Amino acid sequence: MSLLHPIAQASFAIIDREIGPHPFDPPGYAILRRIIHSTADFEFKHLLQISPGAIAHMTEALRSRIPIVTDVAMVSVGIQTMVSRTFQNPIITALDDGSHTAPGQTRSAAGMIRAWQACPQALFVIGNAPTALLALCDRLQETAVPPAGVIGVPVGFVNVLESKAALARLPVPQIRVAGRKGGSPVAAAIVNALLALAYSEEPL
Repeated sequence: MSLLHPIAQASFAIIDREIGPHPFDPPGYAILRRIIHSTADFEFKHLLQISPGAIAHMTEALRSRIPIVTDVAMVSVGIQTMVSRTFQNPIITALDDGSHTAPGQTRSAAGMIRAWQACPQALFVIGNAPTALLALCDRLQETAVPPAGVIGVPVGFVNVLESKAALARLPVPQIRVAGRKGGSPVAAAIVNALLALAYSEEPL
């Protein structure tokens, strides 16, 4: 059963014709193609960074119905349909109206820390808030419970490069976007691509 709408299939065909040379294997290209479909930006073929073994590790975790922790509601909404059509993973949004912060701490960071404390083995997805990624990376330096993986693609100008650099230094399965680009649509596209890859590998 195809998880793609006919319009998405046609869009993917256009991307395949226009993408040109790239360094990605088929699973990595499946992720890149989803990102380009969501952004219409072919520059991501130069920015997408996937750690060795990350895709296999994350897809296996998704098949086991690991929780997915997102930084903001926009990412959660962007993956809900694919989650419901595949493995029904629990989705936890770190940033909510009940977030309480310590002095100097953002609500995003506080929410991510609480989500990590509740589900340290989750797949963590940050598409908007670099402070959430920095807080997560700080905790992952000392944890004995490895996460299923981290998708770190915050967008913007303040703390974005620093948060991605902090993630790059960690020995955890990860998918990043170099530079200032990223965002919630990119984060959702990556998760949806991973879900589709995991689902396609499921025995029928």
